[in-house]
Amino acid sequence: MENFDPTSPTIQLQPPLEPQPPASRLFASPWHTLLLVLLLVGFSALGARSSAHLTGKEPRIPLYLATMIWEWLLLGYVWIGLRLRHVPLRQVIGGRWSSAADFLRDIAISIAFMIVALFVLGVVGKILGLTGKAQASEAKRIFGFLVPRTRTEIYFWVAVSATAGFCEEIIFRGYLQQQFRLIFRNAAAGVVISALLFGISHGYEGGKRMVLIAVYGALFGLLALWRKSLRPGMFAHGLYDSMSGVLMRKLT
Repeated sequence: MENFDPTSPTIQLQPPLEPQPPASRLFASPWHTLLLVLLLVGFSALGARSSAHLTGKEPRIPLYLATMIWEWLLLGYVWIGLRLRHVPLRQVIGGRWSSAADFLRDIAISIAFMIVALFVLGVVGKILGLTGKAQASEAKRIFGFLVPRTRTEIYFWVAVSATAGFCEEIIFRGYLQQQFRLIFRNAAAGVVISALLFGISHGYEGGKRMVLIAVYGALFGLLALWRKSLRPGMFAHGLYDSMSGVLMRKLT
């Protein structure tokens, strides 16, 4: 009998495969999802009440830091729910960059998506009456406490935007959209419900803008559904938020 040599080049040892959940199995417990929804709605209501008392003279950086911490805490909560069901985060994110061409393609898709999204949001905003000088003044009042004023605050704002692009896409389009798709066994239900929750979670912006943000969320949901990946949406989300802050700075 020949001796077994584990170092032989003809023998390839494969690492154990990470268990994958069945395609029809929920990403997390329904109670985990319900608590996340309650957290989003509750803190949105709290943010709407708190922002009404802000004058715009408050320091921005502590607010930016608190926002980033809150986003990462929510993502951590989502990760725990996924972990308990043995769902890897990379499965939720989807997609894969195996070459520079893959990366550049997602960047190009992100930019094209932003152009389409800006057009759609412009049309919806006009329908909702969110255009004109009066609405511009209202926007300044609503977002005045968030707009960066100094170069340092701009750097922090970009960090907040990148955090939102990464965390919120996983939370809303990765976790909630796919979770509700599995619950209702309908992809459209996942897109619509996660988009509504995305709009509701921005309570400080007021009712009409919450509708606009829900439409924005639905567009991201369709992008994720089409690409089967959150990567293009993450880039577009972060870039859009960054540009919005810089633009608002010039207008205020």
